[in-house]
Amino acid sequence: MRVTAETYLRFIIVSAITGVASCAGAGIAVASEEAASPREEAVILTPKPPATPRINGAKIFGVRPGHPFLFTIPATGQRPMEFSVDQLPEGLKVDPQTGQITGFIKDRGEYVVTFRAKNALGQVDRPFKIVCGDTLALTPPMGWSNWYADYGRVTDKVIRDAADAMVKNGMANVGYQYVTLDDCWSNAAKNPDPKRVGPPRDSQGNILTNQYFPDMKAMTDYVHARGLKAGIYSSPGPVTCQGFAASWKHEAQDAKQFADWGFDLLMYDWCSYGGIHEKNIEYLKRPYKLMGGLLKQQDRDIHFNICQYGMGDVWKWGAEVGGQSWRTAFDMGYDLNRIAEVALKNASHREYSKPGSWNDPDNLIIGYYGKGPCRLTPTEQYAYMSYWCLMAAPLSYGGDMSRTDEFTLNVLCNPEVIEIDQDTLGECARVVPLSEKTFLMVKRLEDGGTAVGLCNRGEGTQNVTAKWSDLGLTGKQTVRDLWRQKDLGGFDSQFSAPVGRHGVVLLRLRAGE
Repeated sequence: MRVTAETYLRFIIVSAITGVASCAGAGIAVASEEAASPREEAVILTPKPPATPRINGAKIFGVRPGHPFLFTIPATGQRPMEFSVDQLPEGLKVDPQTGQITGFIKDRGEYVVTFRAKNALGQVDRPFKIVCGDTLALTPPMGWSNWYADYGRVTDKVIRDAADAMVKNGMANVGYQYVTLDDCWSNAAKNPDPKRVGPPRDSQGNILTNQYFPDMKAMTDYVHARGLKAGIYSSPGPVTCQGFAASWKHEAQDAKQFADWGFDLLMYDWCSYGGIHEKNIEYLKRPYKLMGGLLKQQDRDIHFNICQYGMGDVWKWGAEVGGQSWRTAFDMGYDLNRIAEVALKNASHREYSKPGSWNDPDNLIIGYYGKGPCRLTPTEQYAYMSYWCLMAAPLSYGGDMSRTDEFTLNVLCNPEVIEIDQDTLGECARVVPLSEKTFLMVKRLEDGGTAVGLCNRGEGTQNVTAKWSDLGLTGKQTVRDLWRQKDLGGFDSQFSAPVGRHGVVLLRLRAGE
C-alpha cells in the first residue's frame, strides 16, 4: 500500500502511545517481509466435493429473541438443490431454492430441527440446534475482511462483488457468512483521494460515509439478499487507524446507526483511543464495555469483535464487556513466519475459548492480497488453516475475493477441516510439546472423537508421533487424514507421520475399527 508521510507519522505516534500496532495499520509500513521460502509445488490435497448433497458448517446457531434471523444452510453438491427444514420454530421460514432461513423467533428456548438438502443425485439430512437466548456466536464466525486485499481503496462495489464471489466460489457452501468492510468508509479530514475527504458528521451528529459508499443500507441489503451477513469497522477513538472519522463521544449514535444500516458485526479497533487516558485495566475495558452495552440495546444481533491486540489480558474480560471475539496479539500483517508462534501463544489462552467467546489470532492471509501472491509455501498454508481450526479461531479470509484460485479455495473450503473449527464443544486444542521444534495440538470433539495436529515448526521434515497416552486415549483408534479426506486405518497405541517444513498433519481419531 502507498502510505503518505502524514499517515505513517500518525501510525507511529499511535503505536508509541499504545505500545501496539493497529489492526488496519500494521503491515502498511512497519511489518517485515516474510523470509524467502523454498519453492514447493502447490499440491491440492482435498478431493473435489461430490455432486451428491452434503450439508456443512456449524450445527448450532444463536439468536436473541425478536431479532432478525438469517442463516443459510451451507451445502455442497450439484445445483439446483432443494432445501427444507423439519420442526422449524414459529416465526421462521426457509427458501427452498436458496436454503436461506429468515424471520424472527419470539420465545426463548432451544429448537432442534433437521436440515434437508436434495438434488437430482440424492438427498441428505443433518440435525441442527437453534438457541434463542442471550449468547451469540455459538461457533467461531467465518467470513472475509477486505483490509489486506484493498487497504484504503475499498468501495461499495468491492463489498458487493465480494458477496457475489463468496456465493459463486463455494465459500458460502461450506459456512463462510460475514462480508466485512474495514477502515476508510467514513470521511477523513485529509486524504490523497478527495472523494474520501469531508466532514465527519452531519448537523445531528450522525457519522457520514465518504463518496465511495453512497448508501450503506442498500449495500447491506445486497449482502443479506445473498444469504450472507455484513460487518463494519470503527474505533473508540476520534479517528480510525487510517485517520477516518470514528466513534469517540458518539458511541450511542454510531451503535444505532450501524444497526439501522443493517450490519451484523462490528470490529472495534483501538487506534487513536490510546492517546486519551492513562493506561490501566479499567481504561482498557472502558470503551469496549460502553460499545458492548450499546450493541446489546439494538434491535438486531451484532457480533462484537474487540480489536486491541491482547492488552490487559483481554481474553479474561472480553466476554464481560460484551465481546464475542477478541484479538489476542498483534496483527499477522505480512510477517507470516510467525504462524506457529502465534498459534502457540493463542492456544495458551485456551481456557477462555468457549461458545460465544473466541480468541482471535487474526485473519487468514493467503491467496492474493495487496502486495501480490502469498509467499507462504503450500505446506505452510495448510498449516495456517489447520492451526486456526484446531484453536477454534474465527476464520476470516483476508485475501482478494476476485482472485481466489483453486489452491486457495482448497485450503479454505475443506468441509472436514472446517468441522474441527466449528465443533459444538468450542474447545481450543491443548499443546503437547514433543521436542524443540515439534508438538501436538489435541482437541476434543462433540461426538467423542479427537482432532490432532502433528506440528513441525522446524526447517526440515520431522517424523512426529502421537501416542495415545499423550492424547488421553486408550484402545484402538481409527485415524483419518482430514486434508486428504482419507481413512488411514486402525492403530493400537500411536500414529507417526513425516511432517514437512513448517507443516501440520491434521487428523481425526475415533475409537474402534
